[in-house]
Amino acid sequence: MTDSAFDLRATIARLFVYPIKSCAGVELPEVLLTETGLEFDRAWMVVDAQGEFVTQRELPRMALVQPTLKHMEMVLRAPGMLALHVAFDRVEKPVRVKVWRDEVAAYDMGDIAAQWFSDFLSEPGRPQALRLVRFDPEQKRLSNMAWTDGVEAENQFADGFPLLVTSEASLAELNDKLLAAGHAAVTMARFRPNIVLAGLEAQDEDRVETMHVATAEGQARLQPAKPCPRCPIPDIDPLTAVSTPEVNDMLRTYRANARVDGAITFGMNCIVLEGVEHLLKVGQSVDANYRFE
Repeated sequence: MTDSAFDLRATIARLFVYPIKSCAGVELPEVLLTETGLEFDRAWMVVDAQGEFVTQRELPRMALVQPTLKHMEMVLRAPGMLALHVAFDRVEKPVRVKVWRDEVAAYDMGDIAAQWFSDFLSEPGRPQALRLVRFDPEQKRLSNMAWTDGVEAENQFADGFPLLVTSEASLAELNDKLLAAGHAAVTMARFRPNIVLAGLEAQDEDRVETMHVATAEGQARLQPAKPCPRCPIPDIDPLTAVSTPEVNDMLRTYRANARVDGAITFGMNCIVLEGVEHLLKVGQSVDANYRFE
């Protein structure tokens, strides 16, 4: 039964972090909420020789790099490669790197990591000179305040906002349409959310105001900020790194969003209003009211 103070109640069904921007995600039963989103989310990034970020858009094989978070290190595995161990407490020289329009301070992670990514992501005849970098925690990179109502919402290397929230119902709706058109169903991994909610109607995550999460430390409040426009990445199969057009083609038939100039969207970018250092867990309740415009 929904609390009478709220229009709806949902439940956290799944939690994901993506330690390296555009590489595979890690599903967790619980994770710390920080100023920049979920702990370790987009804390690392791959850059080219000019310090510009690279993603699956240019290098779809990044989807096959699978991190595992250990107590003191991150272990990276990829097909045909020996495991790469990245210590949490060690970085090398400071560098400046670019993510979208922002130039930010970071730390290079050394030649071994650079060689590992360059080897795995190079294609025949197209060698890549890549580096792995880590976000400098002293750097303050803010979300676009035109969408945050003036709140200074910090990110690390995320595209633009600390969190992405989706729902099981929205994925089920998409899969119903794909199956009806003769295509295979897809997994939520295509959309790279941080928080997946159960108990909503399809697309309800687009229509709610502040989400109130009941944690053991007290209430966390997450503010939906901007519908998430989708790039070509949802067309990339996360298990094979092969791109085919049916996901975005289907989304175009029903997910054009006037709030972002008609771009196709799936999921809501959110910011953290309250609850830093609280532990988010699968099964926690999330209450919200509908937004009326």
